[in-house]
Amino acid sequence: MNQLILGDCLEVLKKTESESVDLIYLDPPFFSNRNYELIWGDAGEIRSFQDRWSGGIDHYIAWLKERVQEMHRVLKATGSIFLHCDWHADAYIRVLILDKVFGEQNCVNQIVWQRTTAHNNAHRLGNIHDIIWYYAKSKNRTFNPIPVNFSDEQRKRFKYKDNKGFYKCENLTAPATSKSLKRQFEWRGVNSGINRTWAYSLEKLEDLYAQDKIALQNDGRPRKDGLKVYLDEVEQPKAQTIWSDLILAPTNKERIGYPTQKPEALLERIIRCASNEGDVVLDPFIGGGTTVVVAEKLNRQWIGIDQSEAAIKVSESRIQALQSDKS
Repeated sequence: MNQLILGDCLEVLKKTESESVDLIYLDPPFFSNRNYELIWGDAGEIRSFQDRWSGGIDHYIAWLKERVQEMHRVLKATGSIFLHCDWHADAYIRVLILDKVFGEQNCVNQIVWQRTTAHNNAHRLGNIHDIIWYYAKSKNRTFNPIPVNFSDEQRKRFKYKDNKGFYKCENLTAPATSKSLKRQFEWRGVNSGINRTWAYSLEKLEDLYAQDKIALQNDGRPRKDGLKVYLDEVEQPKAQTIWSDLILAPTNKERIGYPTQKPEALLERIIRCASNEGDVVLDPFIGGGTTVVVAEKLNRQWIGIDQSEAAIKVSESRIQALQSDKS
């Protein structure tokens, strides 16, 4: 299945079997600076550039919609599409393309990806993010919650440390109710408090104490706010809709000189989220090849399409290097 195909994605998609793809990620040419789009400068790219721009935004939307319609056809019922764009056309793309082709009800998320830490502009706020529209073909989409690292703010809460690791302290008491009054007693020299009861039975408190799960006061008595919760016991947070932890730094060793290159971590999050091992991942504007490289690493099948011969060659070279490292 793994294929790198030189050609206009519309023509390639028309020849692709219906409902044969599990996940599509596309980072199409943005409706932004016209000259910036010419990256490789070969004949196929120039031809595509002229096609898109001949009639302004209306022509651009029509050009992209025709291709997205074919992408919808080749997606399986469990499949999803992630369309990467910026502020120049994101609203047009949602309303005039994705809502029309996939249906408003199949809009799963608008993802905000912070691509850089700063962008200086003397006349407006710095524009440092892109939009990724996440649509599903049906309610039966493949979806895997993605764990992410704890933020610095979350880690700061685990400010204590013992021989088991970093931990935070939580309350051992709770507001008194008619049902909990039986837990209103003195335990190891500490009273649960006025209008408070212990949150646990005496047996459970003793068990926690025996496991060294309760922090102590200086005099050795239990702290009422002393329930130890260790960092490695807490479930990792899951990815939400703002992705600010996937910036590709200028000095990152991933960089291949492709101006609009996306970080591998961005594609890894998308591919893990909406596909499983063995699934087919399609990128119809392969560019520098990051999607297929990550798909290969994650044991997915993949298809990459581009009108630029240089893009195909660069992608092929990256895949060959990856396969060489594996062997």
